[in-house]
Amino acid sequence: MKCRHCQTELHDTFIDLGFSPPSNAYLKAEDLRRPETTYPLKVMVCRQCWLVQTEDYTHYDQLFANDYAYFSSTSSTWLQHAARYVDMIAARLALGSQSLVVELAANDGYLLQYVQQKGIPCLGVEPTTSTANAARAKGIPIVEEFFGVALGQRLRASHGAADLIAANNVLAHVPDINDFVGGMTALLAPQGTVTVECPHLLNLIEQSQFDTIYHEHFSYLSLVAVQRVMQAQGLRVYDVEALPTHGGSLRIYACHADAAIATTPAVAAMLARERDFGLERIEGYAGFQARAEEIKLQLLSFLLEQKRAGKKVLAYGAAAKGNTLLNYSGVHPDLLPMVADAALSKQGKYMPGSHIPIVSPQRLLEEKPDVVLILPWNIKDEVAQQLAQIRTWGARFAIAVPQLQVW
Repeated sequence: MKCRHCQTELHDTFIDLGFSPPSNAYLKAEDLRRPETTYPLKVMVCRQCWLVQTEDYTHYDQLFANDYAYFSSTSSTWLQHAARYVDMIAARLALGSQSLVVELAANDGYLLQYVQQKGIPCLGVEPTTSTANAARAKGIPIVEEFFGVALGQRLRASHGAADLIAANNVLAHVPDINDFVGGMTALLAPQGTVTVECPHLLNLIEQSQFDTIYHEHFSYLSLVAVQRVMQAQGLRVYDVEALPTHGGSLRIYACHADAAIATTPAVAAMLARERDFGLERIEGYAGFQARAEEIKLQLLSFLLEQKRAGKKVLAYGAAAKGNTLLNYSGVHPDLLPMVADAALSKQGKYMPGSHIPIVSPQRLLEEKPDVVLILPWNIKDEVAQQLAQIRTWGARFAIAVPQLQVW
């Protein structure tokens, strides 16, 4: 296999999580009687450009089908994050009624709704029908296609150049990262800004977040890797911020290489932090597999212990990261009988691989579990607040990553 960015032959495995189905391939009852397709979930490191990436097995459109079940607006924390970002960037770039904001992977309009409220013209690119329709229902114009150089050129011709291109949690999802970033270059105004938010590989390694690895995430990104990808397409990283979202993310600001925008000291500081951590040495990637195995053993021991003691453990959050954790750990309904989720599109379905039924939060409360295992640990405080009622019968919360914690 060759590196998605620089075409170097890949030889170094970061982690091998065995076989699993695509993490958003939720099942209906009738699907349980059919064989389920699973794919290897193996992540490699490129020694040349340090892009960490999955091996290619699944076809792109199988991962993001028309009924793709992730709607950004389900998380109130994420909506607040989007609103704060729009306030900040509109002021920083002095965006107004003559500007154009384009969001790549606009999802259900969770972010562009705040751009619209400020009277700033905007356009969303969203290839998934279900979320694109949800955005259109909010009155947001959507182009329902996958983004790349060809679409970037077409949009520039039809809508004009973009003063801001926002790409939140999408760069990791694209198989052809060079074409995607090249599309940004094609669409961006001469003095325009691109902002990219992505989970930070440094945090993933430091906090053993192996459950954020799934087929839909083709790349696991560091600033050193993103800077190289962008440079190759004529973009310059001019600022970077560390964010708390998704267990620790980067917000990367970029412009055309020759734009009259100064590069802040934050860029060199973050690159130095990554270098010191070991992200430009192959040794920096060692030991991750062993830590994932330890988390798996801790979780299984805990679930078996609770089962033997006659305690009921149920889970909350039918998220992709939960699927990676449960499938890698080999957890099935005998140890975890149900997972509750607030998204109506998931209720009544089954988790891929583990076949654990997905129920409403109300049903979880009616079951009066002794422990609620929160699978999306990145929003554990929000979930614990929503389900605070379990305390009335003495139940506890638990998370499995970065290590087992019960409170």
